[in-house]
Amino acid sequence: MNADRIMITVGAVSAMVAVGAGAFGAHFLRDRLSEDLVTVFETGARYQMYHAFALVLVGMIMSRGAGAPAIWAGWLFILGSIIFSGSLYALAITGTRWWGAITPIGGICFITGWAVFAWSIWTPEATH
Repeated sequence: MNADRIMITVGAVSAMVAVGAGAFGAHFLRDRLSEDLVTVFETGARYQMYHAFALVLVGMIMSRGAGAPAIWAGWLFILGSIIFSGSLYALAITGTRWWGAITPIGGICFITGWAVFAWSIWTPEATH
């Protein structure tokens, strides 16, 4: 399977999970958690969806000739989704606050991913 198809597929699956998480938060957790923890959970779902779309975009750019930097951006978006959204989901569901201490690592992955993605557009491979 080509790397562009992998990124698009992972993005689509991540979007599916984000929709499921959003529904889970809205319909199941709303009556079981404090409003603050539901907001934390919803933030995880929202950022997962943003970066699911970003993965699809990365895959589309890769199919047009973007090289290694685009692949790195995609992996950073995947890692960011796992760490950022995953830690927020865990924090909300368990109430264990230390999960929030690793959330910024995911945020750094997102920020770095966007920077690398911007760079990937200007690399020689992407100009074909």
